[in-house]
Amino acid sequence: MLIAGNWKMNTDLTGARQLAASVVSAVGTPGAGVDVAVCPPYVSLDAVFTVLHGSAVRLGAQDLHEADSGAFTGAVSAAMLRSVGCHYVIVGHSERRQYFGETDASVGAKVLQARRNRLVPIVCVGETLEERDAGREREVVERQTVAALRDVRLESAADLVIAYEPVWAIGTGRTATPEQAGAMHAFVRTLLRDRFGPESAPGIRILYGGSMKAENAAELLAQPDVDGGLIGGAALKADSFAAIVRAAEAANR
Repeated sequence: MLIAGNWKMNTDLTGARQLAASVVSAVGTPGAGVDVAVCPPYVSLDAVFTVLHGSAVRLGAQDLHEADSGAFTGAVSAAMLRSVGCHYVIVGHSERRQYFGETDASVGAKVLQARRNRLVPIVCVGETLEERDAGREREVVERQTVAALRDVRLESAADLVIAYEPVWAIGTGRTATPEQAGAMHAFVRTLLRDRFGPESAPGIRILYGGSMKAENAAELLAQPDVDGGLIGGAALKADSFAAIVRAAEAANR
């Protein structure tokens, strides 16, 4: 299991330090088989790493550039992320695709760059409301997954994480049932089996990124192929985030 908090564009430097310290205190030492990470804004990565160092909570970033370095004003490279202590990096989040023009090709390039620099990519895939209503959800998720992983080579199943984001269930008033989430996770597992084989696929964690919170975490994490959560709003409150970690511990027993 992996519970990863995506802080998005929230917290200033002081708030990030305080939230990180609260998360470390609330989470404590998770049970065996449960990993925890937080992904603060770029400007807070170094400060948050200082707070997390020596704890059970790992650091992640929210994006990276596909190039090693260069004239890319405002971008951040994989090497920079490694230098401030990042272990994970989110790639292809639905908001990056929607607001910043991320494409399947750019996501694939970023995944490769993450792996070259020994970062574990949390690769986001998922369909919009229009695509779900048109019955194209599997087509979309397959296209995104195949494109993101086309040239990826894994030394271990722990080198890759997938996050399924049902975009249609985030901020629309509609919700995905645990059964709907479980069905898509099972489908993604088949795609991973096709790509990496039956030995590696079961060990690649597939997170649910559709507004998981303390109130629904247990039901979602009980689904066979749901291996954790990519947490948005609930990650900004240490107690709520820790409650999801506790639900993951219970599901993992």
